[in-house]
Amino acid sequence: MAAAEQINDTPEAREIAELVARSRAAQAQIANATQEQVDRWIRGMVWAIAKESTAEMIAQHTVDETQLGNYDGKYLKIFRKTRAALMDIIDDKSVGVIEEDAARNIIKIVKPVGVIGALSPSTNPEATPVIKSISAVKGRNSIIIAPHPRAKITNKIICDLMRGALEKMGAPADLVIPIETPSVEKTNELMRQCDRVLATGGSPMVKAAYSSGTPALGVGVGNAVITVDETADLDEAAEKIRISKTLDLAASCSSDNAVILLDAIADQMLEKLVHQGGYIVNDEEKKLLENVIWVDGHINAAVVAQPAEKIAGMAGFGVPEGKIFFIVPETGTGPEHPFSGEKMTVTMALYRVKTIDEAVALTNAIQAYQGQGHSCGIYSRSDENILKLALGTKTSRVMVNQPQSASNSGNLWNGMRQTFSLGCGSWGGNATNNNITWMDLVNITWVSKPLAKTKELPSDEDLFGKDIIELIG
Repeated sequence: MAAAEQINDTPEAREIAELVARSRAAQAQIANATQEQVDRWIRGMVWAIAKESTAEMIAQHTVDETQLGNYDGKYLKIFRKTRAALMDIIDDKSVGVIEEDAARNIIKIVKPVGVIGALSPSTNPEATPVIKSISAVKGRNSIIIAPHPRAKITNKIICDLMRGALEKMGAPADLVIPIETPSVEKTNELMRQCDRVLATGGSPMVKAAYSSGTPALGVGVGNAVITVDETADLDEAAEKIRISKTLDLAASCSSDNAVILLDAIADQMLEKLVHQGGYIVNDEEKKLLENVIWVDGHINAAVVAQPAEKIAGMAGFGVPEGKIFFIVPETGTGPEHPFSGEKMTVTMALYRVKTIDEAVALTNAIQAYQGQGHSCGIYSRSDENILKLALGTKTSRVMVNQPQSASNSGNLWNGMRQTFSLGCGSWGGNATNNNITWMDLVNITWVSKPLAKTKELPSDEDLFGKDIIELIG
């Protein structure tokens, strides 16, 4: 809890202080809630958003307000992703004693953190508030959500629906509070005054979260790299790459940004990607595309999560009917080769290599530029190649034979935790590698009792080894 004397004396700071006070009062009311109460509340919060008619309304409103992504992608996130996220945590024990380790005579007791300050991005403003809110309440916390200004009304609609559901179930509405007129100053104040920051957004905001003075969970830059080897089912790989590349028009940071093809299947696989709706740009179109995607070294907000036809028109060339994503042949990595970085558009860089070892090295080179620690993927039937990629890359997630953007944050077809907040470890400048859920938003008290039999140190020879003792003397 931020001390009163630490709060800046500005209108923004005072507004946030009032919201934090309300949030803290609500959290105090549920600090001793039962598991049954908590689970009932989060069920109601999701149902208020995910029922079909409401999901349809929110999906359309999100597209209309943000002008990012498409209706189908938004609807899937609201209708299915929120349900899946609830299903993933509903049976978790998050109240009281959650573990007893008889061998070590330790009991673990879970306790709330308090007020969670959450950032919600413009690219995923429809399901992010819901998933973060149920993670907070599952741990008996309250949450204040700072939306991107481009999605402030969407955020308020969603939060108000969850607040209404909480009230109907006898819980404090202020367990979920939206910042209705967001600004950078207010977001910074929220991060200073809350008890834990859960930051999903652009790099500047994540960096601000880590420098706020409040314990923070941030996420790194996404720049997913996908390898297709000679053992892959090429039809399956092409279809899933298309699904991942075009889901919500690549609003997700997990969208396939680069695809590496092994030479043995490269020509055949490229044909299949074209069949799936890919458009191979020529050298002239590549330069035009580069000029419209990046302005002064930064991604042009006007092209983010937009249809391929619109982006091509802005760039000054046309695409045939049915072409829904760009394929950009590339050889280099780094700032001089911007297509090797994150693009936030339906654009993928395409590379060719001779061996899986080259694919590993290229993945690392691409992600050393952007996206290190986030995720990569592979389409393969070779466990040897899969493990080689996993062992050799600096990445927190390796998705195998799955559409990356729909899978690395958890989905029904895999065992990953459902979330929209992906920790990238030290590689991405993050405190965790986790798929962040309620377990990252609680404190654990360890109760340690004496062991029935005190442990005994082994002899020096057993502990250190005779060869070490003789060698070092």
